[in-house]
Amino acid sequence: MRRFSFLGLLIMVLAVLAVACGGGASTTAFTPPSDPIGVIKIGPKDPIRIASALVISGADANLGTDSQRGVELAIADRKAIKGHSIQLQAEDDGCSSEGGQAAGTKLAANPQIVGVVGTSCSSAARAAAPLITKAGKVMVSPSNTAPSLTAPDRSADFAGYLRTAHNDKVQGAVAAKFAREQLKVSKVATIHDGSPYAEQLQAVFAAEFKKLGGQITAQEAVAPTDTDMRPVLTKIAAGKPDLIYYPIFVAAGGHVTTQARKTSGLEQVKLMSADGTFAVDFLKAASDAAVGVYHSSPDFSAFAGGYADFKAKHKAKYGEDPVSAFHAHAYDAAMIMFKAIEKVGVEGPDKSLYIPQKALRDALFATKDHQGLTGKINCDKNGDCADPKIAVYQNSADNVKQAKVPDTPIWKPY
Repeated sequence: MRRFSFLGLLIMVLAVLAVACGGGASTTAFTPPSDPIGVIKIGPKDPIRIASALVISGADANLGTDSQRGVELAIADRKAIKGHSIQLQAEDDGCSSEGGQAAGTKLAANPQIVGVVGTSCSSAARAAAPLITKAGKVMVSPSNTAPSLTAPDRSADFAGYLRTAHNDKVQGAVAAKFAREQLKVSKVATIHDGSPYAEQLQAVFAAEFKKLGGQITAQEAVAPTDTDMRPVLTKIAAGKPDLIYYPIFVAAGGHVTTQARKTSGLEQVKLMSADGTFAVDFLKAASDAAVGVYHSSPDFSAFAGGYADFKAKHKAKYGEDPVSAFHAHAYDAAMIMFKAIEKVGVEGPDKSLYIPQKALRDALFATKDHQGLTGKINCDKNGDCADPKIAVYQNSADNVKQAKVPDTPIWKPY
């Protein structure tokens, strides 16, 4: 009996020592990360929720639908982040300040939204970005191009805002160079619609065109809802321009295009717009008058090798080619957001995922050498991330007949 008692005691002592030396389960408690802005907790079986705020209705729906599809294809390719699926909540930015305010308010109030891909239009971003920033979230736009949104002196209200679209300081200069040096025009009139995008882009164009020795005969404004452009066009005709540059949106752009052809003194004037009208719906709105119109827009021919595969997936899923200019930028915006979430997300022992919001913002701004569809993505301290290659396209009769935007540029500056 003593012998057995001694052996039993020895076994018990050894067991205690084994536990003391780390042989048993760890008793260290998990501590979720802390963050000065806040931490979003994703439950063990819950998806990571991101949102889009894009124009998906009205005359400019091509612009937002095109980007929306880019985000959806990015989600399909990425599938999951650290074991959590990705769920998209789509909101309409209306391509307006009011639409941006409404979308931004709704998304800022949802504590489970991690980040936003949007907006489509710069006017919407001016309203939405401060709301998203104040809520501690991040917003990456695929198509905002107004220079003021990423200006070095921008308000702290935009601290959570970045973009994969180009800055119109680039687009305006490219368009001016094409008009002056390739088309050899001397006199240009511009039209804007009062939006940050259009007003700032035509201003850059005008300044650059004058630097190249050209003359700006008029800088006129219309409203996005105007349908009768004859008063403005008649005023422009008095200056006898060689070209009209009108970087506006689809509805007003269609009216300018069709009515310019019928305005005395402008029958032979060259017409040039930009990426805001680089859309299937513009070809439908302007019809035969769209033939010959030039557009400055992202250079698809300079996109990375993966773009061909993206287009094939797009055609398979949606039954058509992209309908506007920023589908690849939207894909890239989503992908750098997913990469940043993966970088900062902390997994809990129960498979919950904790996403520190300031850390996520910092990770996005620290994006370097990300190989995107549009090129190498490098984000600077002001939120500009694009590899900005701009080219010029010209609508053909076939483009109008087939309702298909050109995919091959006629000129690029490099």
